[in-house]
Amino acid sequence: MTNRKQLFWATTALMSGLLMAGAASAQSTGTEATEVSDVVVTGQRGPRNIEGLAVAETVAKTRNTINQEFIATQGAGQTILQVLNLTPGLSFTNADPYGSSGGNIRLRGFDGNRVSLTFDGIPLNDTGNYASYTNQQMDPELIERASVNTGSTDVDSPTASATGGTINYVTRRPAADFGGWVQGSLGDFNYRRVMGLIDTGEVGPWGTSAWFAASYQDYDKFKGIGNLEKAQYNARIYQPLGDNGDFISLAGHYNVNKNYNYNGPNLATATGFCDVAKTQVCKSDVETSPFGWGVDFDRTYTAPTVRAGVADVDSNSANYWGLRINPSNTGNIRGTSRFTLRDGLTLTVDPSFQYTLAAGGSQQTVLSETDALLRGTKTTGGVDLNGDGDTLDRVRVHTPSVTNTHRYGLNSSLIWDLNENHRLRAAYALDWGRHRQTGNYGFIDFSNPSNPTFVDDFGGRNEEDNRVVNLDGFALQARNRKSIASLNQFSAEYRGRFLQEALTVTLGVRAPFFERELNQYCYTQNASSNVVCTTEVPNATLANGNVTFASKGGTQYIKPFQRTVKFDDILPNVGATYRFGEGQSVFGSYSESLSAPRTDSLYSTTRLADGSLGNPTVQPETSKNLDLGYRYTTSTIVAQLSVFQNQFDNRIVSTFDSDLDQFVDRNVGSVETVGFEGSIGWSPIEQLSLYGTVSLLNSELQDDYVYDRNGNRLPTKGKKQVETPEQMFSLRASYKFNDVFSAGVQGKYTGERWVTDVNDLKVDAYTVVDMDARFDFSTLGLEGTYLQVNVTNLFDEQYYSSIGSRASATPGQLGYSRPFANVGAPRTIMASLRYSF
Repeated sequence: MTNRKQLFWATTALMSGLLMAGAASAQSTGTEATEVSDVVVTGQRGPRNIEGLAVAETVAKTRNTINQEFIATQGAGQTILQVLNLTPGLSFTNADPYGSSGGNIRLRGFDGNRVSLTFDGIPLNDTGNYASYTNQQMDPELIERASVNTGSTDVDSPTASATGGTINYVTRRPAADFGGWVQGSLGDFNYRRVMGLIDTGEVGPWGTSAWFAASYQDYDKFKGIGNLEKAQYNARIYQPLGDNGDFISLAGHYNVNKNYNYNGPNLATATGFCDVAKTQVCKSDVETSPFGWGVDFDRTYTAPTVRAGVADVDSNSANYWGLRINPSNTGNIRGTSRFTLRDGLTLTVDPSFQYTLAAGGSQQTVLSETDALLRGTKTTGGVDLNGDGDTLDRVRVHTPSVTNTHRYGLNSSLIWDLNENHRLRAAYALDWGRHRQTGNYGFIDFSNPSNPTFVDDFGGRNEEDNRVVNLDGFALQARNRKSIASLNQFSAEYRGRFLQEALTVTLGVRAPFFERELNQYCYTQNASSNVVCTTEVPNATLANGNVTFASKGGTQYIKPFQRTVKFDDILPNVGATYRFGEGQSVFGSYSESLSAPRTDSLYSTTRLADGSLGNPTVQPETSKNLDLGYRYTTSTIVAQLSVFQNQFDNRIVSTFDSDLDQFVDRNVGSVETVGFEGSIGWSPIEQLSLYGTVSLLNSELQDDYVYDRNGNRLPTKGKKQVETPEQMFSLRASYKFNDVFSAGVQGKYTGERWVTDVNDLKVDAYTVVDMDARFDFSTLGLEGTYLQVNVTNLFDEQYYSSIGSRASATPGQLGYSRPFANVGAPRTIMASLRYSF
């Protein structure tokens, strides 16, 4: 709750270079060492806060931070994105009650691919498509604090994707004393989780400390059939270097997920639920289904016949639950350090390495045993895939999209204190990723014919015996390409204090130089990104250089190719804060950001009339972000109000290119966003903490865009962005009844969201209420031991979580297709018992 003294430091700063744990929520050691922070003395290090949820900020941008005090009140093992969901500006829709299925991020209207997600300053967005995998994040029990920069990045942020802000979380430091804890959790849907942590305390002659943690969880899907399993391992070692704040630290993280997927319902068409007389606006509801809100993947699979001399066909749907699995193995090693080179000169160095192996879904195909892919260079014959002694059949095989990434990073700063009030910083960031994308065909295990499974979750990647091999000895592949994404970024920042230290000014600029090296090893269909990976010999080479295959008719293909694309920009990042009165301040910031085109959009290619290859010339998306705000902080109140404007230009969508005669990603226009965000934390008495937020957003598309090969334009000008609520409100109240029992209740209202680009279908607003209660056993001499109960979606609200948006939901209109959505998890109860030692 709230431990406070009445002494308020109005001008305390970190200009001396001391790193105060929790004093800032910066993305890198360099940024943390330079940010000026006002501190309320609370009996512990860190800024003034109310229950770890309303944390006093001093930076010249809209930032909201939570710390472990609040994180610990939420469900064990929950993704940190869900824990952050009460903060203003952020809309996160969780795919299941415990967070292991991922979720969808919207921040001031920007989707998760345009928001930088960082972990101890290292970028987590996928190097290829910038996706954020929220189910793979660090166990929340190990996170010291997490923050949301709504609309802007730090000047040294190593990102080529963020146009809409940053979400960052920071690992806990090792404790000074030996200790630890073990924790077990049980909950609805057969939820079982166990986790343990050991702190070594300070050992040896140099005060070295470390901690080691591991967790395992397993539970059933809340609807349909299947389970979700996750194991995670974390560790950190910390070595102080003297008593001036210098240190070196090394941390490691490894996460293994094996999740069976959820399937959502189709939504109504725009003509299905219209209130024509009143609003002319259509809303959706779950379509009629035997399972209602519980609609999911197929529960049965008819065993395929396997008969010698008979042309057997596996005619089952690919939507069988047992073949809808999404595995991933991810890990990283993170170094952080700070060195004082001499008085007033500091160096920070944060290196990192990341590893990813993920199947990206459950793709399958039914393959004829005499398909041209299996014949390769042969014109006759085939491969007996099901072992029945003939090649007459059509057999289901696994065709995963496997991604294997090795990623190296560095974030470093040289900080020069000119004097007590003026500081210069130069920073360099490297983000280099080798992105290997393959799709080795693999077999399906039909040993239990009515319940087939994949022989290997990653197809034929890991086991040669599981590969589908053609008559040439070639292992079939759905794709085969290698991409190298490299970011070299230089930035500089001046930070000064004026007017008797009441005014703080930051002037920064960053210069990212981003390059994608593309290597396509398969044949690419002309005017498309579709590929054929084959040993079949082309039957003709055309005058323009394209080839054709006998098995593909007259369809033209482009031979394997290599190309490199480069993007760079100069991006300002400036701000100011002014303190006045008793705990009052105003702030303002302006920043610009860019998001380079994603890998997939750059592999589309076509043969031009002059024989050269034409590729998309899509330019990076850019944003201009302006924030103005007011803060008020006392011993009992932490409040922040802000207004903002975002200009998002060169928005990329998939549209038709009349010159290339194909659909490609291209820049189609702008989005203008204005809004208001506010938060207040209040502790009127020692035992009670209150927190509330409001988020109001008006976001409009500024242009129509070309939709089809006939040049028809989709009428999107003046429309609102899909999946983006215009109103969000949240409230939390917590009360400590005595030394044994405390409880909290919280709720979030999310407004209506548009499903389609042309705004002819929307889904209803919803409110989700959660509750937590803790029984503390410290009065029995068991310090740090407690029983905690959490209830999510207390009133069992039925709502849509993520939405499969479309161009239009009106049958017969341009861009019509049937939209779908995932449904939110029902009421879920869980309990956790922790024993500390």
